[in-house]
Amino acid sequence: MELHTLALFSATVIPLICTPGPDILFISAQGLSGGPSAAWKANLGIILGYVTHAILAALGLAAIVATSPMVFHTIKWVGVAYVAYLAARMIMSAMKANEVKIQKVSNKAVIGKAFLTSFLNPKGLLVYFAILPNFIQLSESVAIQSLILSATFIVSCVVIYGVIGMLFASMHKKQGYNDNKRRITEGVAGGLLTFAAIGLAAS
Repeated sequence: MELHTLALFSATVIPLICTPGPDILFISAQGLSGGPSAAWKANLGIILGYVTHAILAALGLAAIVATSPMVFHTIKWVGVAYVAYLAARMIMSAMKANEVKIQKVSNKAVIGKAFLTSFLNPKGLLVYFAILPNFIQLSESVAIQSLILSATFIVSCVVIYGVIGMLFASMHKKQGYNDNKRRITEGVAGGLLTFAAIGLAAS
């Protein structure tokens, strides 16, 4: 694959990556409410979702979903429902006054939620369905080209999402953290996820 093809592909997908959506808002919410560790766990889960997309695209299985509107819309609305569920739980928690307790969230919990957020995100699927095929040359191995382009997209996501996650994590203060701050941060994080669900439904 030629270098200028990768550069053009990057120039196409980077603006899409930077556009606020479920992935960015989930990472932002985790960074705001849980600090750097939660932000990076969320980033890892998001990337694992895209890695799964990349493998499916390389194997050609993603084309089955692309040609079936029913399957695509099912994935879309499952994703909307899941993000809305996360938002509702966080907002309800913010509305309740509780004693501040240090809770250790397992790596699997955050990573698993992030994975579903990206895997069920139609915008992520559309990168592979509508954009990536335009940069494939039939004269070369389709699977290898797909993996190279997918890797370019994923590395871009890691860098951009990492920066965004750290920006929001810097707002998380562990020292002097009290219940009022917990309710505020969870309320803001829940609000971000609510906008993510709305944007996902409207996409």
